[in-house]
Amino acid sequence: MTTEEEYRRVRGRVKWFDPVKGFGFVMAEEGGPDILLHANVLRQFGQGSVADRAWIEIDVQATERGRQAVQVHAIEPPEGMAPSGLADFEAIAPEVIRATPLEPARIKWFDKGKGFGFANTFGSAEDVFVHVEVLRRAGLADVPPGEALAIRVIDGKRGRMAIEVCGWDAAIRSRE
Repeated sequence: MTTEEEYRRVRGRVKWFDPVKGFGFVMAEEGGPDILLHANVLRQFGQGSVADRAWIEIDVQATERGRQAVQVHAIEPPEGMAPSGLADFEAIAPEVIRATPLEPARIKWFDKGKGFGFANTFGSAEDVFVHVEVLRRAGLADVPPGEALAIRVIDGKRGRMAIEVCGWDAAIRSRE
């Protein structure tokens, strides 16, 4: 049995993560062999996926099968993301976005190939449009149906739109 003293905090970049396979790999900033990132470890952080090239801070454990992440502490979206191209967001000041309350929501469906999907906020029957760029800005790559998220919603030109998303657990931690 491994003890906490055998864990080491590491910062690195997500090499790739496949939510269908349930795992991916992280390249440590300090170098060395890739680190296995299992979907269960990511779910404990409150996310079901993570974007390729995202920065991640994790506790790592050496095992017989190599280095493995055992806990996620932070995820930062990849740098140099291209502008979203969503005209609905261009005129909104960052302070207005931050002042918009986080709402609990579940993903209704999301098609990574199409680049969008829909969520439902609790207490409302209206769908909320979720664009892939909004996910990427949050460090997410994909979201399965039923995934619990916290989202900031605006009324856009085509209806209700998610302007920011974060994992449900991350939203709870930010309030503490």
